[in-house]
Formats: sequence, structure tokens, C-alpha cells
Amino acid sequence: MLMRIAILGTRGVPASYGGFETFAEQLSTRLAARGHQVTVYCRSHYVSPRQLEYRGVRLQVLPTIRHKYLDTIVHAFLSALHAMSGRYDAALICNAANAPFIPILRLAGTPVVINVDGLEHKRRKWNWLARRYYLLAERLATWLPNETVTDARVIQDYYLAQYKQQTTMIAYGAEVARAPDRAAVRQWGVEPNRYVLYVSRLEPENNARLVIEAFKRVHTSHKLVIVGDAPYAEEYIKRLRADARRDRRIIFTSFVFGDAYRALQQNAYCYVHATEVGGTHPALLEAMGYGNCVLTLATPENLEAVGEAGIAYADADELAAQLQRVLRDGSLVNAYRQRAQKRVREHYDWERVVDRYEELFARLAGQPALDMALAFEESEEREAVEARKP
Repeated sequence: MLMRIAILGTRGVPASYGGFETFAEQLSTRLAARGHQVTVYCRSHYVSPRQLEYRGVRLQVLPTIRHKYLDTIVHAFLSALHAMSGRYDAALICNAANAPFIPILRLAGTPVVINVDGLEHKRRKWNWLARRYYLLAERLATWLPNETVTDARVIQDYYLAQYKQQTTMIAYGAEVARAPDRAAVRQWGVEPNRYVLYVSRLEPENNARLVIEAFKRVHTSHKLVIVGDAPYAEEYIKRLRADARRDRRIIFTSFVFGDAYRALQQNAYCYVHATEVGGTHPALLEAMGYGNCVLTLATPENLEAVGEAGIAYADADELAAQLQRVLRDGSLVNAYRQRAQKRVREHYDWERVVDRYEELFARLAGQPALDMALAFEESEEREAVEARKP
């Protein structure tokens, strides 16, 4: 028996913002390809209300209040109300901030999984009230759902120590590929293997300024390509651009998604990761899967993700030194590229990630995993028979 699954709490698919959106796209489309009926709830200012379907996934587009503190929770509330009548076998809510709305779904008899992401209360962009809300939501995320999912051991350990709650750890995923393509990156004025790449939402805790300051000290003709943007951070982004204005090697692209994003990742010389808050960061795993030599800020979450497949640094001085080192040593870069892709294959394969979520949804829906697998096989057989009919 195949399942009806709802995914709530993201901006929607196709991905056009950040990690949760990429996660929702990968999970929903792969589950749909396996025969499940998947609905993703989307925000109307990210996904057109006229778009009803994406790669086999049903899209339910709802409005929200476009406000720094209300955008996410208002949309999650409306999505939960709408999903009550959906007769879903299981629902996945993304972001611990949305935990207060879990009872709405459970009152309708829908089992709920919440993926809590990282420790949002640590983000510098939030005021004291928002931080208090996130701390409350973290606690609720351990009480209200049928299952709480973390995407990193570090976050799993935090919930166990802070709330005495055992969570289910399911890692994020990444694709493995590398295809040099000069034409694909030429629109940004760069050549393959002639630029350093940084990808993130441009918010203070993601440390784009640290990366800019370090790169300005590096003697190289390579460029620094900064991919990202952020709503409600206009002043911070203006200061970043002002800091970089005198160095013509630094290029800002704003948000980039899809094939253009993959091209930037796959054609970089190396990748710099500088986030200090969160669980497993999607852009970091994507950089590894796309065959980059990765330099990462030495936080526990980042070190967990890269293992022995990346180069760690503690501050701007150390990053500048490590950048200078890898820019002078192509053989070192190639060695780390191979390690990075090997690590993604072994620990962050998307199909294995989807297997884990599929098994979790099936268990909560009261469906034995074996029956689910047989149902999928039967569905494939029926499709094959239909395809052979004249």
C-alpha cells in the first residue's frame, strides 16, 4: 500500500531559497517517483498559485504574512489547518519553529514527524523574543510529534542533553557529479577552476564578511564568487558589498538555483564554508558531492559533516593561510576532491536518506516496511503492463 504524505514548513518547491527547500524538493520528488502521493505546502510569494504540480509532486500554495517574524509560522499554521482534511498517512513538518502546530494535524489523526534543523535560537538575526520562542518550540518539538528527527549527531546529542529526549538521526543528502563547463559559468565572468566559491544566506552568523576579509589577504588571480542573498537583511548585505567594492576579484551573484547553481559548484577550484549555527548544512554537502576541496569553519556540526575530507580553519587569519596553501597546490586540491565525493557516497546518498524517511512514514502509518516495498514493486509492475498495452 502506497502512502499519502504531506510536507509542511518550507517555502516550497522547486527550491528557490535554502536548504529546507532543497531537502523538500529532493525528498518529495523521489518519494513521488516511488509511487507515493506527496503534497508540498508552498508560500505564495515563492511559488505561483497557478503551479499545481512539480515532477509528480502536488503543490498546495497558500498565502502568509511577509514579515521577518511571522512569515514562517503563519504559513505553517494555515498549512496545518488545510492539511487536516487531507487524510494523509503521515506529515513531515520542517523547522522546530513550527512545532506548536503539530496538534492540529494529530487531532485529525495524522502521524507527524518534525525535522528540527539546527539551533535557530543562536542566530544573531533574532531579537530576544524570537529566541525565547525558538527555545520553547525546541521543547515542544520533543513532546508533540510522533517522531523528532535531527540531521546531525551534534544536534541529536544537544536534544538528548538539553531535553532528555532521544531523537531519530537521518542525515541530509547530496548528489555526486562533476562536469567542467566553461559556457555555464561565463555569465558571472569566471572560468572553470579559476574561482573560490562561497554559498550561503547572507546573514551575520554565516560569516560572509570573514570570508571576504580572508580572501582580500590572499595573493591570487582567482576570483571569489559569493552566492546568496537574504530577505530582511538589506543593510547587512549593503555593508558586505561595500567591504568588497575595492577588490574586483569578488563577485556577488545573489541567489542561484538549479542547473546554474550546479555549474557554479562543479566548476569551482575550492569551496569555503563559514556558517556557525545549524545542523548539517546542505551547501557544504553539495560542495563535497560536486567534487570540491572544502575549507570549513571548525564548528562541531561542520567537522562532523566533512570528517577527514575537508580542511578546517578557526578564523580569518587561518582561512587566508589555508586558501593561499590550496591555491598553490593543485595536487592537494585533487586529493581532497576525491575524499569529499567518497564521503558523500558513503554517508550522504540521497536514495538512502529517502529510504530512511520512507521507512519512518510507513511505520507511523502502521504499514510494515515489507508490505510497503511489495506495494512499490506491484505499482512498478502495473505501470510496465500498462506501458505494453497497445
